Amino acid sequence: MSTGDVGDTSHLLHSLLSRLRLPWLLRHHQRIGVLAVFSALNAFLSMLLIGTLAALTHSSLIFPSLGPTAFLFFYTPRAPSASPRNAILGHALGCGAGYFSLWVTGLLGAPQSLADMTVWRGVCAALALALTAAGMILCRAPHPPAAATTLIVALGILTRPIQLLVVLAGVVLLTVQALATNRLVGLNYPLWAPPCEPLPHPEAPPVCDIE
Repeated sequence: MSTGDVGDTSHLLHSLLSRLRLPWLLRHHQRIGVLAVFSALNAFLSMLLIGTLAALTHSSLIFPSLGPTAFLFFYTPRAPSASPRNAILGHALGCGAGYFSLWVTGLLGAPQSLADMTVWRGVCAALALALTAAGMILCRAPHPPAAATTLIVALGILTRPIQLLVVLAGVVLLTVQALATNRLVGLNYPLWAPPCEPLPHPEAPPVCDIE
C-alpha cells in the first residue's frame, strides 16, 4: 500500500470518525486493519444497494466492472480516475466502443463465447479495448474499470442497447452514492471533474476539467 493510498482512505475515515465521535477508532484510523474494514463496509453497502435494486427491477444494474469502480471510489476517492466525470465517461466510452466493435465484426446478436472463442470474437475484443483506451486518453478521462466494461460488451455478455443504458444507470447510481458518502464525511470529493494532475506519461496533457 502506498503512502498516498493510505492518506486518502485514512483522511476519509478520520473525518467520519471525528463526526461520529468514536475516540478509539479515531486514534487508530491509520491502521491497515481499520482501513480495510472501512473500505470493505463501503463496498458491501454499495453492492448490496445496487444488487437489491437490480433484483427488484430484474435488470443488469450490477455487473463485474462495477466492483473495481467501487474500490476506487472508497479507497482512493481523490485520485483523478475516481472522479464522477472519469467514471461515467469511461464506462460510457467502454459501452460505446464495445457495441461499435460488435457491429463492425458482424457479431451483433451472436451468442456470447467465453468458452468457445472465435477469431472474430477475439478481433472484436481487441478493437473494443483499443478504442476504449484511446477514447479515455483523448477525453482525458482515464478509468481502468471501463476496460473491463468494454470486454463485457465485446464478448457478448451484455449487448442490447437497453442493457447498456442500464449498465450506465448502475454506474451513475454508484457515483451518486460515492459523492454523497465522501462529501458527508468531509472529504473534498469533486462534484464532477478531477483535480488537475498530470498523467503518468511525461508528454501527456493534464487530467482535469478541460473547460
